[in-house]
This record gives sequence, C-alpha cells and structure tokens, in this order.
Amino acid sequence: MADRTIVVTGSASGIGAATRARLEAGGDTVIGVDLRDAEILCDLSTEAGRQQALADVREACGGTLDGLVTSAGLGPPIDSSLILEVNWFGTEVFLTGLRDELAASDGVAKVVAVSSNSTTSSPNTPDELVDALLALDGDTAKALLEPMAEFATQLAYAGSKTAVARLVRRQAPTPEWAGSGIRLNAVAPGATMTPLLQAGLDDETFGPAIKNFPVPTGGFGTPDQIAAWIEMMMSDDADFMAGSIVFIDGGTDAMVRADDWPRTYQM
Repeated sequence: MADRTIVVTGSASGIGAATRARLEAGGDTVIGVDLRDAEILCDLSTEAGRQQALADVREACGGTLDGLVTSAGLGPPIDSSLILEVNWFGTEVFLTGLRDELAASDGVAKVVAVSSNSTTSSPNTPDELVDALLALDGDTAKALLEPMAEFATQLAYAGSKTAVARLVRRQAPTPEWAGSGIRLNAVAPGATMTPLLQAGLDDETFGPAIKNFPVPTGGFGTPDQIAAWIEMMMSDDADFMAGSIVFIDGGTDAMVRADDWPRTYQM
C-alpha cells in the first residue's frame, strides 16, 4: 500500500493536516492543496483558483493518482457564499476533474470526501438548495440563501455538505467509479476541534449554539480521530467499500434519527 500518490485538499490544518500526517507516516506521497503550507497553493473560493489548482495537481501527479481526500472546507461564521464555493464547488471540481487520473492507478484507488453530520442533524435545509448545487447552479443556490438572513451560513454549510454526500452516493456505484477501480466514500464528522470549529465557538452568534449542540458521548472530536477513519478508508481494507457515509460524531446522528435508518428499498 505504500508509495502511493494521494491528493489531500485542506492539508494545512485540521482534519486535512491530521490525514496528511497519517498517510505520510504510512509511506504515501501527499500532494497538499491549501492556501498555505502546501504543494499546491490556491484559493478554492474562486473558479479561477479551482481550475488552476486542478491543472497544477494534474501536472504534479503525472497523470496517475492513487487516492484523493477532499477536506478543504469553511463554516459559520464565514459568509454563506464562500462556504458554498469552497465546500461544494471546491470539492466537486476535484472529484469530477481527477476521476481519469484515479482510474489510471495500478491499484484500487481510494477517495474520501469529507461531508458532515449536519447533513442529518441540521434542520430545514432546503431541498432546492441542494438540488441547485448538484446542478452546479451557484447563482440559484446563493439567491435561495439571500432571504434567510441569520440562518444563511448554517444552511449553506449543511446544504453544501449534503450535496457532497449525495454526489458520493450517486456516483460511487457507477461504472465510471466502482467499475473503473475507484472506491468513493465519505466521512460525516460531528463537531471536531479544528481551527474552523474554534472560529465558530469564538463567534457571539454561533458560539452558544455550538457549545449546546448535543453530543451523546460528550465533548468534541479531534482531527486525528477523524483522520484515523479516513486512513482506514484509504487502505486495502476498504476495497469492498463504495458509497458509504461514515458518521463519526459522538452519536449525534443516531440520536437525531434513530428510527430513520435503515429502511428497506421499496420496488
């Protein structure tokens, strides 16, 4: 499993940095993508920045990738438009744009997208918002958030992470992914003590809500706890894993929707 080349977005801090450390400790070569302290320096909040980053990654990997972890993300109290740009469009561009390079891997390529348990624990996320993101219609998505005032940032976060999860579920079992030797999965972390979470805790508006958010096991997760699962999902042990969304959230998702899953498929 060693000597793989893996791209990690958001590699300079938080979950991305912890994932990078674990992968490199296992012998992998990591191409980091971030605003700073990375091989590929870029701003994923702009279309030009995303396209340049994609081109730079393609050049750096020489046409072949063994793995991808999309960890770059923003959250409250950051502006809702920036959250959509980085969390959704900054993830989608790599998932879609690097599929051919992943399919060229000599082994079974692994991809882990970082979603969130806000996909199920954040109430009233508009379906229209998620649908607009999946249609790559950023203008409509941003317009939907404009009248939502103080809820816009949280809805942008939950909506962007829901779009990531749905993309994973829709694409993972297809011939272009599973049939091409790529295993696409996602993690859905709960509140994890990263610089992003700390910024939310420090905010007068969002801080109290974050502190009071129910976590049955108590406290917040650590980046390394999330990275440990990503590391496993990037390993040979995950060859039979495709389209899974793994909740690592101290039991919040189970508490919120104990009876909503699993449900049998109705023909």
